[in-house]
Amino acid sequence: MSLWDRTLAVLGWPDAAPVQAADRPQTPLPQITTNSSTWADFFAPIAGLPQVTEFSVMQITAAYACVNLIAGAISALPVNIFNQTASGDRDQLYNDDLWWLLNEQFMPRWSAATGWEYLAASLLFHGDAFAPIIRRGSKIVGIEPVHPRLVEVYVTPDRMRLVYNVQREFGGFEVFDQDDMLHVPGFGFNGFRGLSPLRHALSVSGGVALAMQDYAGRFFTNGARPDVVITTEQELNQEKAELLKARWMQLYSGYTNAHQPAVFGNGAKIMPLTMSAEDSQLLETRKFQIEEIARIYGVPPFMIGHVEKTTSWGSGVESMGQGFVRFTLRQHLHKFQTEINRKFFRSAGKVAEFDTFELERADMKTMFESFRIGVGRAGEPGFMTAEEVRRKLNLKRTPSDGALSTGQSTGSGNAPQQAA
Repeated sequence: MSLWDRTLAVLGWPDAAPVQAADRPQTPLPQITTNSSTWADFFAPIAGLPQVTEFSVMQITAAYACVNLIAGAISALPVNIFNQTASGDRDQLYNDDLWWLLNEQFMPRWSAATGWEYLAASLLFHGDAFAPIIRRGSKIVGIEPVHPRLVEVYVTPDRMRLVYNVQREFGGFEVFDQDDMLHVPGFGFNGFRGLSPLRHALSVSGGVALAMQDYAGRFFTNGARPDVVITTEQELNQEKAELLKARWMQLYSGYTNAHQPAVFGNGAKIMPLTMSAEDSQLLETRKFQIEEIARIYGVPPFMIGHVEKTTSWGSGVESMGQGFVRFTLRQHLHKFQTEINRKFFRSAGKVAEFDTFELERADMKTMFESFRIGVGRAGEPGFMTAEEVRRKLNLKRTPSDGALSTGQSTGSGNAPQQAA
């Protein structure tokens, strides 16, 4: 029986042949690991460039910074859970069991922060994030992030549902229906998987960046000096020429021997042949690769330390944070939210939502002025209560009744306005 037939049989598909004992796998399935030849086959070099894998790409500081920035920002955001009525009113739930799962602990060996970071990094590197949902009866008790290379995606014969084969560390595999798998695909989802940035957008630009880093490393290892030719008035046979070259390399190559004076006799002369690193635009090429990789991930270069060019996102940390959330994070957050809501709740009565207030809020003066307008000022009616403002600021509740300010005086003369 084929692997596909076994998968359908496990799911109880009516057209599938029954699984016989002899058909069950008796030995662990071959696993795709990040250090195997199978892994390298997926990432064949392009135009002689270095292979780009999830490990080699982390040697590129721009890629490391982009992924660390986006994944770190997502992992730091709280996930709020709301009850939602038919009229659109929402009540935030603070004691829901799923709040603990989404904000504190995915499962005993995965904290929520590290879990979100891993899922975001999987999405940014491989184009997909996978996490089987652990249920106890009908109750969700955990989610387990898994490496995208350990997941195979199939479709049922009616082409309506997806099925996931997950290879396990201990050998063998587990089969999950789509209702029991959080699957967040990236750009280019084709009904099975998203496009892998490693295999597409980064295959050339990342390879160029790795090649430039290797070139720069060899440049400085060889002494960070121009290539030279040694000439002499004496006749040299092949053996003497090789001996002279080896002696030069021994005495003057390497960064530990940089700037050492060269001493030759017998009329030998040293003539430089190449230009300096900056003249050959080595530095300019590496700067361009920073911008290229930042463009792939939608991160403004200034947010990963490339500050030579100005930004059009305004000035101040608050403007940068708002632009980062609006143009970079929101697309990722929305995909995570919709996948959680359709797999966890399956109705509009309950929803989960990432809270981006901390990233988007303005400076303290502007923020407090906004809250002042919200609760009502100078005779204007308010649209927020003081309790709602205090909750935004993570302050303790007060015994107030939570009423909105009407903007009308509550007493005679110069009595102060009500500030609910």
